[in-house]
Amino acid sequence: MKEILSKLFNNEEFSRHDAFSVMLNMTGGKYNDAQLAAFLAVYRMRSVSVEELIGFREALLATRIPVDLSEFNPIDIVGTGGDGKNTFNISTCACFVVAGAGYKVAKHGNYGASSVSGASNVIENMGVKFSADPDQLRRSLEECNMAYLHAQLFNPAMKQVGPVRKALGTRTVFNLLGPLVNPILPKRQLLGVADLTQMRLYVNVFERLGMDFAVVTSLDGYDEISLTDKFKVDTKHYQMVRTPEEIGFPRAQQSDLYGGDTQQAAAKIFVDVLSNQGTASQTNCVLANAAFAIQVLEPTFSIQDCIAVAKESLESGKAKKTLDKFIEINR
Repeated sequence: MKEILSKLFNNEEFSRHDAFSVMLNMTGGKYNDAQLAAFLAVYRMRSVSVEELIGFREALLATRIPVDLSEFNPIDIVGTGGDGKNTFNISTCACFVVAGAGYKVAKHGNYGASSVSGASNVIENMGVKFSADPDQLRRSLEECNMAYLHAQLFNPAMKQVGPVRKALGTRTVFNLLGPLVNPILPKRQLLGVADLTQMRLYVNVFERLGMDFAVVTSLDGYDEISLTDKFKVDTKHYQMVRTPEEIGFPRAQQSDLYGGDTQQAAAKIFVDVLSNQGTASQTNCVLANAAFAIQVLEPTFSIQDCIAVAKESLESGKAKKTLDKFIEINR
């Protein structure tokens, strides 16, 4: 590790092969917590390269528990996390809106590392028991269009770095890896990132992986379309910068998206939004993100068409019924 850290401190980059080896050793428990913390701190101060990120990803996938759900061709909707905004669970809400609209969603998520409530926290708070059973996941997709893959069940190597990540309490390279190591290897993804540097990184990675994708960011630092500022969307088909007003939504305030001080508060917001009882800003934010996910699935639809599909899912009660059925199946 001394040689590795020395290389990083000299601002040298790893090859894809070397990145693979370092990550395999790291998640295999070959480094102590102080060394892990130093490694992660370096990547907090400098960007990871495309080659490094792909190498790290390949190492984590090499040790995953694989699941084949390719017959459903689902989409994953996820943010990198670690943006420090402590918003409510926007991407997870969007998953249920998209599933309620009839599309297959297989979300990969974890407990919050730098926020009160990550995707796994809010799902677990609903009484859901996580499962790695392929038949259970398949049944969930068949019966309610939604499956949830708790990262720690499928990526056991991640457990080695979990305590250090939690202790650091800030975004690390594992926030960047999380969206790339869904064990089912989905071909379609909506990804929210915190800045334009991350956006360029992921677009390059997704293009290398041959995926259908949309990468979104708000220009004021949210890893989703927050509607608090202009936002950028980069897909296989186009790039654009828009204001909230240009897609038909009023501008939100940061306080409108606050996720609460406790996991219970976060869960209440989650249920309220999916019950169509959220605030206007909460609802609009979820609809915007769900709409761009739907456009990944329906590239010939305009964004207004996609917003209408998302709104119908929420306002008709289909999104909430999807949540209720998901909880029933996965208790």
